[in-house]
Amino acid sequence: MKVLIADDDPVSQRVLEAFLTRWGYEVSRAENGAEALRKLEAREAPRLAILDWMMPGIDGVEVCRRLRAANPVLPLYVIVLTAKGESEDVVEGLESGADDYVTKPFDRAELRARIQVGERVLELQTELSERVKELEAALARVKTLQGLLPICSYCKRIRNDQNYWQQVEQYIGEHSGAEFSHGICPDCFAKHVTPELKK
Repeated sequence: MKVLIADDDPVSQRVLEAFLTRWGYEVSRAENGAEALRKLEAREAPRLAILDWMMPGIDGVEVCRRLRAANPVLPLYVIVLTAKGESEDVVEGLESGADDYVTKPFDRAELRARIQVGERVLELQTELSERVKELEAALARVKTLQGLLPICSYCKRIRNDQNYWQQVEQYIGEHSGAEFSHGICPDCFAKHVTPELKK
């Protein structure tokens, strides 16, 4: 999985990159918030990002706000990394749209565990999104018959919405997507076909 690191401190960036590479992640880097925003809005954007809160120009929290406002098509998991540790800072970070919050100096094991949580969340979101698309496609294909259907008691044709009479199979086919193969039941065979065969 590709992970974006956005940090204006080159030392912090290199340390994070070393850990992530060791853990098997492909790392993309950004030097500031504006660059991070561009990379996260790109077509092949990383799905998981670790953003430093304090960056020149656009900070990590503002990057979160703009990303969430843009409503990206693919799910994105954002971890904000900062030296701010007060409860009001945590609330602000999470309310901006961050999914998680890690304070500096971070514990390597904790950071790795939080990234793994992000991976699991992204997998679930992706799977859910695929299921929703499948359901929407299925619903688009399904047409339902409902309500009272006027049917002729003699010829069994159905009166449609335009007040025309249609064969049952034509009407059902148009309203349900069903297809028909024609056959003959034993009673009709005896009533209609057998007398013809005896002629």
